Amino acid sequence: MLLLPYRLVLLAGFLPCMFLWLAGKAGRIRASDILILLYCLWCTISLFVVHGAQTGLQSGGIIVVETAGAYFFGRCFIRGPEQFYAMTRLLFVIVAIMLPFALLEAVTNTNVSLALFSKVFPTHVEAFKEARWGLRRVQGVFEHPILFGVSCGAILALVHMVLGGDKSAAKRWSASAVVFTTAFLSLSSGPLTALLAQVSLVFWNWLLARDARRWQYLWAVALSLYTFISLASNQSVFEFLLTYFSFEPASAYYRVLIWKFGSGSALNHPLFGVGFGRWDRPSWMPPSIDMFWLYHAVLFGIPAGLFMIGGFLTMYMSIAFRKETDEFRLRYRTAYLIMMTGYFLVGWTVHFWNATYVLFLFLLGSGSWLLDNVANPLPSRKRALDRPAARTRASTKVSTPRAVSPAKRR
Repeated sequence: MLLLPYRLVLLAGFLPCMFLWLAGKAGRIRASDILILLYCLWCTISLFVVHGAQTGLQSGGIIVVETAGAYFFGRCFIRGPEQFYAMTRLLFVIVAIMLPFALLEAVTNTNVSLALFSKVFPTHVEAFKEARWGLRRVQGVFEHPILFGVSCGAILALVHMVLGGDKSAAKRWSASAVVFTTAFLSLSSGPLTALLAQVSLVFWNWLLARDARRWQYLWAVALSLYTFISLASNQSVFEFLLTYFSFEPASAYYRVLIWKFGSGSALNHPLFGVGFGRWDRPSWMPPSIDMFWLYHAVLFGIPAGLFMIGGFLTMYMSIAFRKETDEFRLRYRTAYLIMMTGYFLVGWTVHFWNATYVLFLFLLGSGSWLLDNVANPLPSRKRALDRPAARTRASTKVSTPRAVSPAKRR
């Protein structure tokens, strides 16, 4: 049994999270909660059917812990803007600490991070890292450079709009540059696509900040581009994007093959998938499935794939279509949706596993408070900085007589 540090945390917090959720301490039960639990249940059933009871209990159990455990950690413990802000600040500090080690690794091809940790604990095997643009792809403390780029770059919108929302422009852009540079050093097309998507959406939001219909315009632009590519290219839109947004044509072609044979394998084994056995592909094709949204359907059956993407989309769409008038919460919501858009896009070219997978599920659940009317929705200090008029309203409320203990009055 491999008990990594984050697994110990999830194991310790799993039952408390379930009790808090069932007791209504994490808001009301959402459709995404049920879909995530159904995903865990179906994966376990699939492993029982394909491999038997031992694998069903062992591997199915860890799937439940890493999926539902991480998701409900975010649901139960990120319950308002103050926790959301603190979470973003902590993640930014971690990425900032990794930046100098990443720069050294990119230039010298020496993974100092793994070398230091290997003195105390077992660490990941160093991945083969070919040179790109005169630099070496950075792996950092992750299993692969792709995971390094995905995990570090995921928080770009959060850092810019949540952490930097009440900072000066210089501090805001400096923090964003730290995240962008760190993730960029992975030199992987998938993470870089997610980074550029976040930058583009942040810029669009800033450019048309005064127009409430800015996102409708963006959907119109996206649909127009989709139609144009469909008519003008001899490839599907999916194949076109993979071909022209990859470092290497061979990598893009391989992902097209993954989609072709992977979706075929899922249709050949629609209910329970192939488990950890060989999925349907040519003998010369490597076994990895670099496509997160397809992976679950291939291994555990089409229902598992639908439950996973359904859990993501129901949370995403519920937050996106919730009417919000408060500017502070609206900024937090926009940052969350931009982050999840990046995850959605990169999930078609990359698979998330281990700590990267856990972080994704945790962040997915961490935005659920945006669907609730929390008791204290806005941190007073940041609200005053964001909207000076709030300071006047707050002082008026303080002057109203209230039942205050003598100790607090003194």
